[in-house]
Amino acid sequence: MDRRTFLFASASALWTARTALPFSSESDVKIDRIDLYAVRYPLTGYFKFFANPRGAMGRDAVIVKITADNGVVGWGQSVPIARWSYETLDSSASVLREYLAPALVGRDPLDLDGAQTALDNALAPSFSTGMPIARAGLDLALHDLAGKLAGKSVPELWGRKPGGPLTLSWTVNPPNLSEAEGLIDAGWQRGYRNFNIKVAPDPKIDVELARIVRRRVPDGFLWADANGGYDPDVALDAAPRLADAGVDVLEAPVRPNRIAAYQTLKRQGALPILMDEGVVSPVELAEFIRLGMLDGLAMKPSRCGGLASAKRQIELIEEAGLIWLGSGLTDPDLSLAASLQLYGAFGLTRPAALNGPQFLTADILKKPLVVRDGAIDVPSGPGLGVSVDEAKLDALVRAT
Repeated sequence: MDRRTFLFASASALWTARTALPFSSESDVKIDRIDLYAVRYPLTGYFKFFANPRGAMGRDAVIVKITADNGVVGWGQSVPIARWSYETLDSSASVLREYLAPALVGRDPLDLDGAQTALDNALAPSFSTGMPIARAGLDLALHDLAGKLAGKSVPELWGRKPGGPLTLSWTVNPPNLSEAEGLIDAGWQRGYRNFNIKVAPDPKIDVELARIVRRRVPDGFLWADANGGYDPDVALDAAPRLADAGVDVLEAPVRPNRIAAYQTLKRQGALPILMDEGVVSPVELAEFIRLGMLDGLAMKPSRCGGLASAKRQIELIEEAGLIWLGSGLTDPDLSLAASLQLYGAFGLTRPAALNGPQFLTADILKKPLVVRDGAIDVPSGPGLGVSVDEAKLDALVRAT
């Protein structure tokens, strides 16, 4: 099968693993097969991270379907973004096919801790967990499958109560300042009263954007995300100016390897400093907390290998008395459902920057997730609480 056929196979899965090796565990249920589907969700509007080098616009994803030998199915989703991380659709599909998925075939799907160990052993880490965005799709599908087998939602698997509904934040990412008012209007008309802005590298433009938004929404939560785009000296200058313009928190002002810069920004105290990129596993999060690099964390299960890692990170943040915000990677349906389960379980009260519903125009769910007046319900039911419409999935694969 050549590369094009592999990535754009039509209605059938682009890859399937079946049980090949004996595996012993206490459960009578085993993972029988794992199917992968590469898709591209269509987009509306402009978002800087989704300009494909070949001119195509869309939100790439690998859909993961784990089937147990009793026929129960769990669904997950890996959501690579080449312009946000080093993981691409090609590399995610490859590492899932060749390394991560085979490590789970034949295992007990209820042994979630054992599955994490198997995935750790299947692919060496770099600074942190290897290929975490790809890995997240398997983790989500495992939680979905385990919940369906146990008859429990993801929060209930953890001994917590499901939460929700959750208030959302509208992303303002204009190509130029003249378009900012229109983007704010679009969010306002859909019931959003809280906004997040993309900033860096130019503080002058960023401060003016913050002022425009704050004038329109004087009481809303305003969250600035630099995606590591400032130089350290520029970030130190920008933080107090953004605070004066009405920003409430500053996320990822510099790249995560600028440890001294994060320490200095935190000591400056102009704004609460959140980390995002670079925090993948609980190990480095604990180290970064000890080093005094952050006031809080923007959570993304899709960034950090899935729900197991994200759950522990929230626990560490809360134990340290720091803040956490709910965020995402413009998550489509399945990844969005997982984030909602996590944030609801831990009682998120601040607006979540989950902008999949803002930018994506397709879904593969029997009952789509819907935003009403700037808020969204946490889906109820076992596992992730959603059901996949395989006819929709086939259509999306064909369209891709």
